[in-house]
Amino acid sequence: MKRLFGTNGVRGITNESMNAELALKLGKAIGSYFQGNIIIATDTRTSNEMLKNAVTAGLISTGCNVFDAKIAPSPALQYYVKNSDADAGVIITASHNPPQFNGIKVIDKDGIELSRKKEKEIEKIYFNEHFHKAAWNELGKVYDIDILDFYIEGILDLVNVEKIKECNFKVVIDCGNGAACYTMPYLVSQMANVITLNAQPDGNFPGRMPEPTEENVNELMKTVKAIKADLGIAYDGDADRAIFIDENGNFVYGDKSLAIVAGYVVEKKRGKVVTPVSTSSCVEEYVRAKGGEIVYTKVGAPIVARKMVEVDAVFGGEENGGLMFPEHQYCRDGGMATAAMLELLAIKGKSLSELIAEVPSYSLIKTKVECENNKEVMEKLKDSIKGDKIDYTDGIKVYVKEGWVLIRPSGTEPIIRIYAEGKNAAEAKKIAEKYKKMVEDII
Repeated sequence: MKRLFGTNGVRGITNESMNAELALKLGKAIGSYFQGNIIIATDTRTSNEMLKNAVTAGLISTGCNVFDAKIAPSPALQYYVKNSDADAGVIITASHNPPQFNGIKVIDKDGIELSRKKEKEIEKIYFNEHFHKAAWNELGKVYDIDILDFYIEGILDLVNVEKIKECNFKVVIDCGNGAACYTMPYLVSQMANVITLNAQPDGNFPGRMPEPTEENVNELMKTVKAIKADLGIAYDGDADRAIFIDENGNFVYGDKSLAIVAGYVVEKKRGKVVTPVSTSSCVEEYVRAKGGEIVYTKVGAPIVARKMVEVDAVFGGEENGGLMFPEHQYCRDGGMATAAMLELLAIKGKSLSELIAEVPSYSLIKTKVECENNKEVMEKLKDSIKGDKIDYTDGIKVYVKEGWVLIRPSGTEPIIRIYAEGKNAAEAKKIAEKYKKMVEDII
């Protein structure tokens, strides 16, 4: 059977692969599967109303009631779905992708993205067009709903707000013209002094592109340094990821912030931390030093979240700024990550740069090779790659003397991704080049 869902829902370029016809049909498939109350929200993209209305029409046609939460961060919708009697949620978002993209992501009633098993059931309905058709007097209805205050209060209840306030932090937040505009200024202002950048919702993303890379958040880095702020924070389009800037205006890579927060959590609770095999070794070293244990998974936020539930983890996350706090919810949450980092700084009494200096230093290089026959190439690689320690959790991860390399097929594109880590940039580059050539030779 054909596949519709990728690793993060269904995505594509607006009015090309991601169009109103697809959204209507997918809404009918989602409604036919869940047959209940569905909460829907969007990020700020220019196509959000078109796709939301199309999905909503499909849901209503199957008899589902739709609760419209308007524009909201993905974790805000997930938190509300988890804590309500809703049967599912739908988020219209393309997260960190450029403005011309949009997407549709489905949330299960536990607040976690759908399992692959349930995605397959919806795909079956979608492709076979076995839609439930409600009678004229049994069509669903649409209700407006406000979920943002509930989400903000849920975060504030989990951190020591008074301790944070005592520090009188000055924080610059870059909302990136995305869904963060609707929550983050209000959340952070209850704990610290806030200066905002790109806090005007705009689906054209005039301030910067939605992905909070070092290149894209240059204005934030300069501002933090210029006004002598304690911290800078940038969010992606749907605000489920948070990237931090230290007090000197330096970009903090996601593996470092993941290590710091994970270490802080296991100091208090001990237990397991779940993260994908693509995560830097610095996280495992730091967590083990603090008394914790690392559990590795395939790449993908829903996979990390469900493994956290399975092993009763105390924390989880990815190296892209997506942190997961099980006491709050099992998904990436930029708002909860923000509050947790502020509490950490307040409790430790150290600057972010001082905490970063405690994390082991590695160099991680990412590259890719175009490949139409991923499966065949990966099978041949398995036969040709040798090593004392090889991990097949997700693709092929080979531990070598100088570090490690991970080779895995993309879940959304005809490419093979290569991640190489070494103690320094030269070692990482050497590893990456060696295994990239090996992949190219097989192709």
